[in-house]
Amino acid sequence: MILDEMDKQLLLLLQEDSKQTNKALSNALGLSVTAVYERIRKLENNGIISGYVALVEKKKVDKSFVAFCHVKLVQHSQDYVVRFEKEVRKLDEVLECYHISGDYDYLLKVLVKDMAAFREFMVNKLTNIDHIGSTHSMFVINEVKHTTAISL
Repeated sequence: MILDEMDKQLLLLLQEDSKQTNKALSNALGLSVTAVYERIRKLENNGIISGYVALVEKKKVDKSFVAFCHVKLVQHSQDYVVRFEKEVRKLDEVLECYHISGDYDYLLKVLVKDMAAFREFMVNKLTNIDHIGSTHSMFVINEVKHTTAISL
């Protein structure tokens, strides 16, 4: 699907606030409510919009300790990779997991309450996954930029 300028503007507005009514979106875009509705459905049906979420303020739910963990597997066999990825998906503390190039195999973004909770996560959950050769963790001092919006 090729996005026209109106689709891009609509996506930007929805990324700012997906709870906007079709009426508010139609006013902002200069389109009819029906046209906005049809465009949104087209974007959803083509998989460009994959879902809608509520963004939760970490500090308000007592989960403001962010760490990034590099993980190296002992081997790079398909079996080890598949097993690791299956197990890491089960960990609620892991917000994001990327299979990466370089010295490590994976990069995990972990969110917990504090350093004690992070230690608990590392000792009792992450390092209990088979085939992990080593880990390296870094802790966030200050969040300079955080966005979920994709520039179009």
